[in-house]
Amino acid sequence: MPLRGRSYFKDESCFFVTTTVINHLDVFSSHDACELLIKNIKYYQEKYHFQIIGYVIMPSHFHWIITTDNEFGTISDIMRDLKKYSAWDIMDFIQKSGENKFMKFFEEAGEKYKGQKRRFWQERFDDFIITSRALFTQKLKYIHNNPVKAGLVEQPEDYIYSSARNYKYDDHSVIFVKTDVI
Repeated sequence: MPLRGRSYFKDESCFFVTTTVINHLDVFSSHDACELLIKNIKYYQEKYHFQIIGYVIMPSHFHWIITTDNEFGTISDIMRDLKKYSAWDIMDFIQKSGENKFMKFFEEAGEKYKGQKRRFWQERFDDFIITSRALFTQKLKYIHNNPVKAGLVEQPEDYIYSSARNYKYDDHSVIFVKTDVI
């Protein structure tokens, strides 16, 4: 499958990334699903040595801004592994918890791909190379205001799965975010 030009940008290191659950299912309305995604992010952060400089986990998708160290792995490597293993963990948890309202959608999506029984994430992820401080600030504001715009909270920092808390309160209890970049 083509990489949509990603292989040409091996020297680029700051990305705004979005990835979405199939059918825009609101899986991440569950605290447990969010925690499983965070656990996977931390694992791959250790493996691939990337820095998170902004993130939000919305009910059906997540956005983040990360800087990569291409000596350890590209944005494609990171997203491939993160999506694959977080999908397994989250779908297994959902199945074991008896919260099966999503399982039929995962199974139907898996039928479209040869050799897959289930599918959690949409096939691709969207990434955008951050090339300036102004662009970084624009994308970070977008990330932080996403839960407000969706009506989930009144203030960005009220949303637990957002780096708005890291920036406003220096609260790194969910996940460490490099906040000294702005």
